[in-house]
Amino acid sequence: MLRKFLTTAFVLATLSPVFAQDSTKKSSFTLSGSVDGYYRYNFHNAKDYGATNNYTSFTNSQNSFELGMASLKGDATIGKVGATVDLGFGRRAEEFSYNDDSTSLAAIKQAYVYYAPSSHVKFTMGKWATHVGYELLDAYLNRNYSMDYMFSYGPFFHTGIKADFTFGNIGFMVGVTNPPDNVTASFAKKAFIGQFSAASSSGKLKAYLNYVGGKDALETSYNQFDLVVLGTISDKFNIGYNGTIQTVKPKGGDGDSWWGSALYLNYDPCSAFGLTARGEYFDDKKAVSAGGFGTSIFDVTLSGNIRIDNLTIIPEFRLDAGKDPIFLKNSGDAVKSTGSFILGATYHF
Repeated sequence: MLRKFLTTAFVLATLSPVFAQDSTKKSSFTLSGSVDGYYRYNFHNAKDYGATNNYTSFTNSQNSFELGMASLKGDATIGKVGATVDLGFGRRAEEFSYNDDSTSLAAIKQAYVYYAPSSHVKFTMGKWATHVGYELLDAYLNRNYSMDYMFSYGPFFHTGIKADFTFGNIGFMVGVTNPPDNVTASFAKKAFIGQFSAASSSGKLKAYLNYVGGKDALETSYNQFDLVVLGTISDKFNIGYNGTIQTVKPKGGDGDSWWGSALYLNYDPCSAFGLTARGEYFDDKKAVSAGGFGTSIFDVTLSGNIRIDNLTIIPEFRLDAGKDPIFLKNSGDAVKSTGSFILGATYHF
């Protein structure tokens, strides 16, 4: 699998001169990538009991150094058309494409083609990361290393076709896709996705209203509405907010929902250092999410960002507290809260 991954990367790199040969159209090729890893220690040390006290994505380990993901992304354009291939290797990539049985630590995170007939319209077909939520798959794009519950139990990616429209500070996106997180879905049911975005004239305030809904192969209907707001207070301080709600209704059954809300406070006193405080409330009292918690959870995370060129070191302290005892001590006793320390490192090029 690793040989296939490296072979694909080599093919991407060799495409550059091919695109450059056509001088009649504007063409370009860029190659980018990232690597991340982490160490996590849960203070209840419950690993000896067979648990890690981790219910969110990508950091399910205890007292262990782990590879997050190595990524390689190629973007090619000729005139008004283009294509993107984004490859991932590691447990982070495997969890992201969990519905792909052939993943085996390597995954095609994104692969799509697009046509932009004008600067206002763009049509895309393929697989791409979800538009829902504040946090992103690639670790170097997040200021916290650990993920929140809303990211972990919302959609990861979509496979289908979509259209983006932009008019000044206003944007729209509509699309038809397979059910979320399914590369293939050979049945009639499809999902509808959408986004409305707006920005202030200064660009210091941006808002995104997101939607995904439809039915799956079992005739279960789902709808998720998601709001992201970004505010720049100064060149050193900005705020992010994410609120989401998902309703689920089995065929012939009653519908229920889970919801969450998170606030992100980002402070950068200088270019070499920053701090981010994240507070999230996740309500799954009806055990509707894939986690099936049957309770509510509040988590607080404080992360430092130490930047050395393209390398970012992220020391992080996190506290998770449930309304009911859902975490474990090493003795096997259930407790309502638990704390963790993570040391993450990301590099991108």
